[in-house]
Amino acid sequence: MVAETDLTVLLKNLNPVASSENYVFTTLPANKLTNTLVSAAKGMFQEREGTTLILPLAAAKQAELQFEGCYRCITCEVHSSLEAVGMTASMSSALGKAGISANVVAAYYHDHIFVPVENVDLALEVLASLSH
Repeated sequence: MVAETDLTVLLKNLNPVASSENYVFTTLPANKLTNTLVSAAKGMFQEREGTTLILPLAAAKQAELQFEGCYRCITCEVHSSLEAVGMTASMSSALGKAGISANVVAAYYHDHIFVPVENVDLALEVLASLSH
């Protein structure tokens, strides 16, 4: 499957779908990471200050980790290219205008947007409106 780069096609075929699972963002020093946490992580990013983990809420609670906020993951099912220009900006701008914070993660096949649990339905509406 060839990844799409045309912004018009990307937005038309965005097809945003929300996860049923709740996620949290937390951070740990590299020496505190365990195989269990790494395996449970939806995402991970190493920064100078520590390693950020995006974990299912249940996994973070079980490990007694500190976190702020609870998020749902909206996956844009269009196969977007990492070279595509404007997709993240279009989504972030539309969500920002609706007052919704958006934590965007671009993976190899799809873009994923973590939004506060209480805003997931509105976020889906906003993103779906971009296809019109």
